[in-house]
Amino acid sequence: MGDLRKEGAILTISEVSEKYGISQDTLRYYERVGLIPRVPRKANGIRVYDEHSCGWVEFIRCMRSAGLPIEVLIEYVGLYQQGDGTKEVRKQLLLNQRDQLIARINEMQVTLERLNGKIAHYGRVNEATESLKKEK
Repeated sequence: MGDLRKEGAILTISEVSEKYGISQDTLRYYERVGLIPRVPRKANGIRVYDEHSCGWVEFIRCMRSAGLPIEVLIEYVGLYQQGDGTKEVRKQLLLNQRDQLIARINEMQVTLERLNGKIAHYGRVNEATESLKKEK
């Protein structure tokens, strides 16, 4: 296990928590609800995150940060565990989520433009105020 640990192939839950910025309780929750596939364990029950498990943690973290709902991700993991026969269903699920994410990004872009307009407005107001002060 020493050589694998150096390569990052086997990590403890505390190491995974630190690496991905996810609490240990959240990692346990993700596994318990099926958000990530069951993590391998040592004989004493200690979780050992291999590259496969870490890949799932990274994927879920990324998808959650993009706003994908837990329920959708649980469904995706469940489909994945059913095997290759679900590839098209998984693809469609991800396509639907991508469409929703694009819509949210577009909404956020509109909001960003509005914020930038307000900030620019206040910049112009401040400049005008400063200019008036100088004239006096």
